[in-house]
Parts: sequence; structure tokens; C-alpha cells
Amino acid sequence: MTDTVTRDTEAAPPRRSYARLAADESREDFSLRYAPHSYRRWSPTMVASTALGGIAYLADFAIGASIVFTYGFTSGLASILCAATIIFLTGIPIARACAKYGLDMDLITRGAGFGYFGSTLTSLIYASFTFIFFALEGSIMAQAMHEVVGLPLSVGYLLTTLIVIPIVFRGMGALAKVQAWTQPVWLIGLVLPFVILAFHSPGSFGDFTHFGGTEGAGSGFSWLGFGLGTGVALSLIAQIGEQADYLRFMPAKTEQNRKRWNLAVLAAGPGWVIIGAAKQLGGALLAFVALEAVGKTHALEPIAPQVEALKPWLGSVALPVAALFVVVSQIKINVTNAYSGSLSWSNFFSRITHRHPGRVWYIFLNLAIALTLMEMNMFAALNKLLGFYSNVGIAWIAAVAADLVINKRAGWSPKYIEFKRAYLYAVNPAGFGAMVIASTVSIVAFFGAFGAYAEAFSTFIAAGLALTLCPLIAWATKGKYYLARPNPVNGPDVEIADITATHTCSVCETAYELPDIADCPVQSGPICSLCCSLDAECGDVCRKEPQAGPVLMPMPTVRTG
Repeated sequence: MTDTVTRDTEAAPPRRSYARLAADESREDFSLRYAPHSYRRWSPTMVASTALGGIAYLADFAIGASIVFTYGFTSGLASILCAATIIFLTGIPIARACAKYGLDMDLITRGAGFGYFGSTLTSLIYASFTFIFFALEGSIMAQAMHEVVGLPLSVGYLLTTLIVIPIVFRGMGALAKVQAWTQPVWLIGLVLPFVILAFHSPGSFGDFTHFGGTEGAGSGFSWLGFGLGTGVALSLIAQIGEQADYLRFMPAKTEQNRKRWNLAVLAAGPGWVIIGAAKQLGGALLAFVALEAVGKTHALEPIAPQVEALKPWLGSVALPVAALFVVVSQIKINVTNAYSGSLSWSNFFSRITHRHPGRVWYIFLNLAIALTLMEMNMFAALNKLLGFYSNVGIAWIAAVAADLVINKRAGWSPKYIEFKRAYLYAVNPAGFGAMVIASTVSIVAFFGAFGAYAEAFSTFIAAGLALTLCPLIAWATKGKYYLARPNPVNGPDVEIADITATHTCSVCETAYELPDIADCPVQSGPICSLCCSLDAECGDVCRKEPQAGPVLMPMPTVRTG
């Protein structure tokens, strides 16, 4: 099932009809498009609540425990707090841009220094984040089912994969309902172990601060341990992309909702990491308390520490209660991982193949890769895998943040986000070049080529280079590679009476709001962003050949409030 193009006569312009699933926006969720105001029907509070529901994952527990067990309490604490600060600061401009412009992370990346094809690589980076963490969360859920009913892990991996498909298939509406319905159960399950611990074993909190880990690191501060631990924690930096997949449905900011809008974007965007850091430390604490009873291997699996913490009050029912919490948590996060993965794969393949069968088909690709990772027991190599990934992830996110914060204010980058193929160069060296150089150098450092300290601080190298090189390259090129040609329709210097006014695409004959429309000299009229992306025969004439003037756009065919 793919999009098709037919001609009524030899002289008639092509007309595209999309496959049924790709044309159904109730499932497609504007996966490759600007999210129109007419679709943003949720309140700021509802969008924020749904986005925060996606951070219910227990990988934080495993990551925090792994860091503290390896590097000791003091270095682990410093690592977790440092990584959280970096993630929070880089997430602020990205979250605000996604909410303001109604764009997902891929479309933001296109216009924020990477170019149309340059962001194809970041789509792969983002897709890998979703299936790596789906596999990690699925492993935790399978471990819980194994403990409760003795289900073989391989069968548990398959079940945890299949259970999310019906929810993710239905898109944002179903995801919002699932996150709202499961939130009370998750909150109770999250807080209860620590309440019991405070009453039953209050001294464990103080003992935890003197914990020297299980690898002989000691309880004091170590620069090497701090650097390596921060690298592992920074693997979560790409989580802002999953938050953005929800934030793009934020309603327009008005005088009436301004305070709620700002608070919702801050909380659901970078604010996730405050809860995330607390969960990492909490997971490390529960693992420390359970260490003697269950051993190191099981202490790093969130289900066992949960059970040990609940036993003093719940006794024999501690295991099923803990398992329920784990299953609810993993469903909440893995529907988000699967959903975001389908978006990133859609963006990747639409540009490579000029075809789009629909977002929902890529759910199966993402889940197949995740299932393979689970069967390969990726959980056993957690620190090394996440430490490597964070070098690439932070180079990407830091380059985008640098463009939004520095380049746009300095005038080297357009003041708005241009994501449409018709106006973008294939590759923009400002962001793309900065990311490639930063990630390459940091990965070489990560594998020890520059010594132990460079290896430990490879993620700091990635962040520093990306933040420096992106503005430097933009300045050196005078911002030349941001726009292949001016946007005469909805560029920054164009006065728009009503941004929600719609134009009919001359290819698919569907009406879209103005920010999703480009002027096309090949079609001699307006074209929507997706039809423009999927055109394999135009030769990018609009970007390569100077035009006598912009193609005149017809008057809006529909006006919506």
C-alpha cells in the first residue's frame, strides 16, 4: 500500500491519492507534517499530562542503579545531577519551538541547521533511541512477568512487544486516554516503596550516601567516575524528541492561556528530567537496599528491589503488586517509544524512497528491531551501550539547541522554522557538520584514543564541540545554507491575516493550513509539504533555477478558527 499518482490525460497535472492508512489522520497524526491548529484540540494541561505520562519508564531505575553501583554514591549523584542540568537547559528551546510551530523533532531539526537530507541521519539516531529504550523497557517488563508467573523471558519479550500495537495504531487520541487512565496506579506504585522504606528502614537513606558501589570505586568523588557516569545518564537526552511528539499538539499560545501554556511546555518538555533524575536516584536507593537480599544482578533489575521494598507492609502480595506497577509503567512508556519510532522511520523512508504507506506500518519495523535486541540480552551491556549512544545523541541535540538559542538571535538563521523541502538545501553544514564532527571526535575519545580522561568525558567533548561549531559554521557561511530560496507564502517577512487559512494542494487536492503549503513552479500552484517531499520527478527545480517571481497562491478555500 503506497501513495499513487495518476493522470487523467497526458497534459493534466499529476494527482496523488494516498493509501488509506496514510490518508487517515486519526491514525496518521500528521506524522510528516505540520500539526494544524484545527487538530490541536487538547488543552495545554492535557497535552502536558499525556507527554509526562510517557516518562513512566523504569529504565531510570536501572540506569541510576547501574551508575551508582559502578562509580559509587558521590560520583553517581554528581553524574546524575550534571546530566539532568544539561538535558534541562538544551530541552527548553527545543520544547518551546515544537509547541509554538506544531512540528516534531525531525521537522525542527530540518530547519534548525541540518537541511532537508541532513536531518535524515538524525531520524536514524532518533529511531535508534526509541527501539533501544523500547528493548530496555520491554526487558524489564518481561523480567517482572517471569518473576510472577514463570513466563520464559523469550516469550515475555514477544508479549511485551505485541501488547502495545493496538494502542499505538490508533494514534494520539488513544495514547492520551491510556496515559490518563493509568496515571493514578503509576503514581501510587512509584511513591509507595519509598514511603514504606521511610517508616520501616529510615537509616537506609543515610547508609546509601556512604555506598562505595560494587566495583570498588569507593564512596568518595572520582573525576573519571563522574565523567563516565554522566555519559551514561546523558543517553536520555534524546527523550526531548518523544516529548516533542506530544508538544506539537499544544494549542496556540494566547493572552488567555499564556501562563498555563508556558508552564505546560516547561513541565512536559525539559521538565521531564527533574522527575527522571529523582527516579534514577530512587532506583539506585532501592537497589542498594535490596542488594544483600537479592544479589547484584537482580538488584539492577527494577522488579526485585520493588518487591523487597514492599514486603514489610504487603508481605506475600508484594510480588504481584510490584509486577502490576512494572507492567503499567512499561506500557505507558513503550506506547510512546513505539509511536515516536513510527514517526522517525516515516520521516527517514519518505525522504529516501519518496513513498509513504502510512505511519502505522513502521510500528512493526521499530518493534521488530526492539524485539531482536531483547532476544540478544542487551540489558547485560547497558552501561557500554548507553555510554556510546549518548555521544551521538548529545551532539545532535546540542547542535539544534545552539541554532535555536544562538544562531537565530544572531541573525545567522531564519527567525522561524522552515521545514519544507521546497525552501531547504539538502544539507546545511551549520548543524549537520557540527554534529558529524562533534560525534566523530567524541566517539574516538570514547574508545580510548585520547586517554582515560578524554574517554570519561567524551560526552562533554561532543556537547562542547556541537555548541561551538554550529554557530561558528553559521557565522562563517553567513547563514547561506538555511534557505535555498525565500518563502513568499509564509516566510518571516510575509504578513498573514489568518495563519489557519487553508489552501488546496494542487497535487492531492486536499486543503491544508498555510504553514504546510509551499509554492511550486512545477505545479504552477500550491503544494502541501508531504506531496512536495514525495515528488521524485521534479528535480528540485524550485531550488536550482532562479524564478521570475513567486508562484501566485490562490485565495484561501477554507477559513478555520
